[in-house]
Amino acid sequence: MADPNATGANTGLSDDAASGLAYLTFIPAIIFLVVAPFNTNPKVKFHAWQSIFLAATWFVAWMILMVLAFVPFVGWILWPFHLLVVLALFIVWLIAIIKAFQGGKFVIPVIGPLAEKQAGA
Repeated sequence: MADPNATGANTGLSDDAASGLAYLTFIPAIIFLVVAPFNTNPKVKFHAWQSIFLAATWFVAWMILMVLAFVPFVGWILWPFHLLVVLALFIVWLIAIIKAFQGGKFVIPVIGPLAEKQAGA
């Protein structure tokens, strides 16, 4: 029997689906942090905050690597590192989204505890 107190009972969207959707971009994550009843659910809030922090990390890493790419000789040396960083962030994002859709919780090192603190979990 389904839990009548679950968020999905009021919105038609389960907590697991909302948690997974929060990772698609930072926009659904922000929406879930603003719109009731998702903004009161610690599980959805954790995934939304972790998604926002992951997007910010990805953006900062991309900016740093793009600036370094224009430095003579350094850009050529860092190209394989750039690919590894992008691949690592993609894999972390993929694991987080799959775990969220399955009802699990993948705490990403460094940003995961920040997300837990923001979510009040």
